[in-house]
Amino acid sequence: MEVRLLGEKKTLLVKVSGELDHHMAAKIKEEVDNKLCSSNAKNIVFDFSGLTFMDSSGIGVIMGRYKKARTLGGRVIAYGINAQILRIMEMSGIDKIIKLTPTFEKAMRLLDK
Repeated sequence: MEVRLLGEKKTLLVKVSGELDHHMAAKIKEEVDNKLCSSNAKNIVFDFSGLTFMDSSGIGVIMGRYKKARTLGGRVIAYGINAQILRIMEMSGIDKIIKLTPTFEKAMRLLDK
């Protein structure tokens, strides 16, 4: 996992690869929440292009960060989602709450809207 601050967009870019299970979920929550508190970021963009597995813990991570971003007046966008992960997101209904897009460039354009 990698978390980078994109200052000009007030955005955290969270690159998640491998498996997003309860072990990884705790690390992501802690690191993203700490970075939100210590920066001027209000938006979160998840890069799931390297993600191979996600369970309900992953949905919890996304929902929790969505609530934090909304409190700050920001948004959450995810990109690079494979078919299996997309199916999980659709079944959970999270695709109705956050924006899903295929590429980083499209995610950045969505932040400008």
